[in-house]
Amino acid sequence: MAREHAMNDEETQPLTKEEIPSTSAQHDRAESISSVSTTSLVLEHINEDAANSRLLEKYRDDHTPKLRRDEEFDIEDGKFQGVKPADKKARRLLWILGIICAVGWGLALVTFVTQGGYQHASTMPHDPLATYSRGSGKKVTMDQIQAGMWIARRQGVSWIAGPQGEDGLLLERGVSGKDYLVVEGITDRDSFSSKSKKTLMKSQSFFADSKFIYPNEVWPSPNFQKVLVMSEKEKNWRHSFVGLYWIFDVATQTGQPLDPANPEVKVQLASWSPRSDAIIFTRDNNMFLRRLDSDVILQITKDGGSELFNGVPDWVYEEEVFAGNSATWWSDDAEYIAFLRTDESAVPTFPVQYFLSRPSGKKPKPGEENYPEVRDIKYPKAGAPNPTVTLQIYDVAKNEVFAVKIDDDFVDADRLITEVVWAGHSKQVIVRETNRESDLLKVVLIDVERRTGKAIRTVDVNAVDGGWFEVSEKTTFIPSDPANGRNHDGYIDTVIHEGYDHLAYFTPLDNPNPVLLTSGKWEVVDAPSVVDLTNNLVYFIATKESSIQRHAYCVKLDGTDLKAITDTTKEGYYDVSFSKLGGYALVTYNGPGIPWQKLISTPSTKQQFEKVLEENKALDKLAREHELPVLMYQTVNVNGFELNVLERRPPHFDPKKKYPVLFFLYNGPGSQQVEKKFHVDFQSFVASNLGYIVVTVDGRGTGFLGRDVRCVIRGNIGHYEAHDQIATAKIWAQKNYIDEDRIAIWGWSYGGFMTLKTLEIDAGETFKYGMAVAPVTDWRFYDSVYTERYMHTPQHNPEGYDNSSISDVNALAKNVRFLVMHGVADDNVHMQNSLTLLDKLDLAGIENYDVHVFPDSDHSIYFHNANKIVYDKLTSWLINAFNGEWLKIDHAVPKNEAERKVRA
Repeated sequence: MAREHAMNDEETQPLTKEEIPSTSAQHDRAESISSVSTTSLVLEHINEDAANSRLLEKYRDDHTPKLRRDEEFDIEDGKFQGVKPADKKARRLLWILGIICAVGWGLALVTFVTQGGYQHASTMPHDPLATYSRGSGKKVTMDQIQAGMWIARRQGVSWIAGPQGEDGLLLERGVSGKDYLVVEGITDRDSFSSKSKKTLMKSQSFFADSKFIYPNEVWPSPNFQKVLVMSEKEKNWRHSFVGLYWIFDVATQTGQPLDPANPEVKVQLASWSPRSDAIIFTRDNNMFLRRLDSDVILQITKDGGSELFNGVPDWVYEEEVFAGNSATWWSDDAEYIAFLRTDESAVPTFPVQYFLSRPSGKKPKPGEENYPEVRDIKYPKAGAPNPTVTLQIYDVAKNEVFAVKIDDDFVDADRLITEVVWAGHSKQVIVRETNRESDLLKVVLIDVERRTGKAIRTVDVNAVDGGWFEVSEKTTFIPSDPANGRNHDGYIDTVIHEGYDHLAYFTPLDNPNPVLLTSGKWEVVDAPSVVDLTNNLVYFIATKESSIQRHAYCVKLDGTDLKAITDTTKEGYYDVSFSKLGGYALVTYNGPGIPWQKLISTPSTKQQFEKVLEENKALDKLAREHELPVLMYQTVNVNGFELNVLERRPPHFDPKKKYPVLFFLYNGPGSQQVEKKFHVDFQSFVASNLGYIVVTVDGRGTGFLGRDVRCVIRGNIGHYEAHDQIATAKIWAQKNYIDEDRIAIWGWSYGGFMTLKTLEIDAGETFKYGMAVAPVTDWRFYDSVYTERYMHTPQHNPEGYDNSSISDVNALAKNVRFLVMHGVADDNVHMQNSLTLLDKLDLAGIENYDVHVFPDSDHSIYFHNANKIVYDKLTSWLINAFNGEWLKIDHAVPKNEAERKVRA
């Protein structure tokens, strides 16, 4: 469910020096124009009493401007008093005063305009920190959002390691004005005489054995002499696919099939040997080896089939563990290949039905055209048997597959293998394992020459804080280099330190007591990013400045000299992609201002380099021309926990009005929605276009606030999170500008579950409406790897599963109304969840809800225009809710009877 040195003075400065344009000066000049007019101030005071009498007037949902009664002037409204003419002297004096005022006003206006005091709202930079709206720009529309107009342009940079250890090389594909596939150095990528430039493929298409090949994906060999090409790509699950594979020769610009004997048989996965002399690939769940000096294909495994996978993950490992399609790892010296053998024969099957499409691509048999296609998925639900995974090692020279017995290993039914990392050329491999419930970690070291293995580090997180381990694949091997101060091999991993996630360096490999690289009441995010072994520097992203910001830092391997490499004097949310050796980086600024990108050299690189790649000028222009919501970041304290909140206010927010409020949430464990990013989405549309307030609170269980906040929910997900939503809604309901009778909540996936759980616990006291898309309604229905991490197994925690399910339908009946939407072909959160809830509602005779289902749509709900319908439905349903339409249909009666009651 799915899923952050010795330097001169100049080098000590932050590398990203651009300022987010400040508009305070422009605001001061723009606001000064109002001070010119004393007449307007007088008029405001004339109507002050009438205005004060309307402070509690409820906010109207229709956007047609209406004149207030005291602003309408009609001569017939007042008693005719007659006309009393002024004398000539008085008239003359009034004329003189009028002319003087007119001339003065004209001179002031000319001066104001010519000196740049006046600026139209569309000429002023977007200010994400503004606390009010300027001008009267356009409203954000859902058509714009769904067309991607509000998505920042980002240039993808593919870093690639050089054959001779060169750093800062880019792989460029399909760049206008260049050959199709090119490798060149970052510092001279725009030079026509680039010394580092090498063309791998001149044109995009080629012929192989008279077959025309159009690449979908390309992977250069490490020595840049060949390119592995995939064509005719066909999607499988979220990350996996199959396709036809080809080997393209750079020197001759010609191609040949990966398997000359079976060129038209699709392959699941293929990858280069580090020596560039062979390719390992998986087809029909068996593994094969193709050496480039021969056309003969060597079959490595023969037991693969529909229930046994070699080198590729099954559904649950692809979705919840690797978030990818590979379970194959070459050793650095290319002498061994580690791979997962996954046996899912004991895993029960779940059928997914397709009524309109046929994802298999197969035509039905004659007479069976009107039956739905059924895809049976081996889907382990919570408490059901898991796939059995074992790590296999293939000795390339001996053509032998073997497994290594691990001392004191988990039993097969209680083992999750979440990461495999080769320890350089040492012929050792580091394996990260947890038990099924993800609260006991074992880091295992396997010696493939001696064929021995043992746990070198064991952590029982239950004894630490009662929480869990998330899947991590950022463990980084650090080779020994005595001349550079590294006497032994080691590795960097994320550890729990004083309640927060931090970086630690373990050396030698079997030393369980690390050198702590970071510490404090903040967390590293998906770290480390890269290690510069020449300078012993570790680069990483962290929340050091704020839990809702992201900045890049570096620290020495001894834990000293931690420095920021992005500008921490200004708020920012950065992504950084580093070159293979850490000498260069693509810095992406995601907000809160307009996103931009630049390529830079890192502090350890002697030749400093900086180049702007993307400024998003079109997005900046779009933001200037539209009235975006006013973003108010703040915190609330609930039961002693300080939680982040974002309130999106409508443009031209008026604290004297009464606004409806929509709460939007996801709130999955470790997730985050309150971020200092530039983001225009459905919530922005609701605030900007519909004029409603939208609030998001990251409640307990969410990420980057420390493990105390995160882990309190374990074993009872939904409970604390719902109480945090309710407590925050009660705080908002007390605000003068909130209409407490019009508070709604919505979410998708885990957010859909949280919407229903919040409505259930609140029972109509605070929230009156809710909209749940693709919700989990009983965690027994969701996959085992994800669910048991946070809930234990149903066998160990039956009461917790009962509490977390949506079961108190009588409480749901106390809300005014709620909406449920679901994709019928959802292979992630099965339609079973919504159908089971509907059955409970039917049995209790409860009808205050609406349902919309989408045939053949998966969890993202896109099939046949479905995504547009989802948001159209959310919009119209919400408007009807806040307009009071659902109140009118609560106890419907025939029209004639209603009219009789009115007359009576």
